[in-house]
Amino acid sequence: MPQTDKQICIPPELPELLKQFTKAAIRTQPEDLIQWAADYFGAMSRGEIPPVSDRSERVALSNWAELTPELLKILHSRVAGRLIIHVDELAQMWKVLSLPRDLFNSVMNVGRFTEEIEWLKFLALACSSLGVTIAKTLKIVCEVLSSDHDSGPPRIPFSTFQFLYTYIAEVDGEISASHVSRMLAYIEQEIIGPDGLIKVSDFTQNPRVRLE
Repeated sequence: MPQTDKQICIPPELPELLKQFTKAAIRTQPEDLIQWAADYFGAMSRGEIPPVSDRSERVALSNWAELTPELLKILHSRVAGRLIIHVDELAQMWKVLSLPRDLFNSVMNVGRFTEEIEWLKFLALACSSLGVTIAKTLKIVCEVLSSDHDSGPPRIPFSTFQFLYTYIAEVDGEISASHVSRMLAYIEQEIIGPDGLIKVSDFTQNPRVRLE
């Protein structure tokens, strides 16, 4: 009879291997993730340099609009406050703005989204294609989500920042959960005021706040 109580052994190098693969996929944003993954691991098995490229090295096709915080803000307004959006509806919104389909597919793959998409997570990953660091990514997210417009600096609820920072750090894979917890605790206790809002300068200009 088969042994049902046998423990599954996870190779010790597997977590680091998958972490590096995920980071490379985010940086490269391949149009065909499956084929790129085959090329990536094929190169590694041969001792070659994997096919990883930075976003800045790619030239956008002339018939596609370049992703910008302004376009993401328009997209956010069309999502209209919903926490969950269906992939077909979001894909159509993306298409109407003439945004690159390969970038949409890359965000879908990295976020492992299916038919029902958590909008804030999708937005965070889309912003990460513009931000080189986690702090810059969160700055862009804050600017997109802020409803202050011309009345003051971009601000969002600390609870939203907490959710986004935790998620982005988890996807990044190089920041420990304990570090994220310490930073969030410091920000909440020492920076956040009675209104419960966080400004971009609170996490970009304070030397004691190191998100990475």
